[in-house]
Amino acid sequence: MDNTIVVTGGAGFIGSNFILQRVERDSASIVNLDKLTYAGNLCNLRSLSSEPRYEFVHGDIADRSLVHSLLERRKPRAIVHFAAESHVDRSIRGPDDFIRTNVDGTFALLEETRAYWDGLAVQARDKFRFLHVSTDEVYGSLGPADSPFSETKAYAPNSPYAASKAASDHLVRAYHHTYGLPTLTTNCSNNYGRFQFPEKLIPLVILNARDGKPLPVYGDGQNVRDWLYVEDHCAAIATVLRQGQVGQTYNVGGWNEKRNIDIVETICDIVDEMAGRRRTESRRELITFVKDRPGHDRRYAMDATKIERELGWRPLETFESGIQKTVRWYLENQDWVREVTSGSYRQWMETQYSSVTKEKHLS
Repeated sequence: MDNTIVVTGGAGFIGSNFILQRVERDSASIVNLDKLTYAGNLCNLRSLSSEPRYEFVHGDIADRSLVHSLLERRKPRAIVHFAAESHVDRSIRGPDDFIRTNVDGTFALLEETRAYWDGLAVQARDKFRFLHVSTDEVYGSLGPADSPFSETKAYAPNSPYAASKAASDHLVRAYHHTYGLPTLTTNCSNNYGRFQFPEKLIPLVILNARDGKPLPVYGDGQNVRDWLYVEDHCAAIATVLRQGQVGQTYNVGGWNEKRNIDIVETICDIVDEMAGRRRTESRRELITFVKDRPGHDRRYAMDATKIERELGWRPLETFESGIQKTVRWYLENQDWVREVTSGSYRQWMETQYSSVTKEKHLS
């Protein structure tokens, strides 16, 4: 077994940040297995084009023959499984892809991983790890006075996306308890940072604010999320992979509960400061409340006490420091933005936010 980590979905937002961080900080070789769907972007990893410890494999986790040959060829000591469809709105409009990738794909990956692990020598079997990256959305929604989600909270997914991730979590748990596969699971809160596809709230608001376009906010804007800077999340995953107890789940959060409207207003103020106001108006004037998402969970909050107490991980970024870095990155990386905001992206945005008033622009 080699000092190699297979990363699924490594061209996506969190996966690419994880790969870049690991190449910088670790000696392990990284194999990136990615299907390159709309949110996968190899430009995120352009800096590794001549890195001998990095390999990209274009493929689907549901392609069992491909996964089998990859594992036999590279003999990894670990698999870190990011590959997933992850946008709630897309799951509401078309849940099929979410079941195929998040459920069927995870099942196929687990089956091939189990076959590979069964064939390892005893010492290698003991060292191998399968780390599954999941979400806080599997726990459902919290009331204003409810305690944050802990690892013992019962699952109560409320969207097709959350249900598909809950199913994958259960499969990973079952493969540990039934077959002994050495698995680890992390459930994270909302991530933000560089390379996030601009259908998600923070990059969407940054780019629309920059361009003086309407800033769509679902419902009354009072929905609460716990925000986690992506590089802190990647460090947490590496910590769990290195130190986590086999069969355990670890919640990863940023201790940053914020209302959506507060996030949007903060970004408006930062863009005003960094890019200058358009005419004399604050970009807050662009905020437009739109029809709420069906089944929109009211509040998420993560209790990250377990990972802090047992493994010694804590987030390094506050929301205030992380959002400043994030806004600056999007404003300074226009080539990346142009590459990802293709015609298909524009068509999706027009469909999703068709009720946003056209006249609400700053010129």
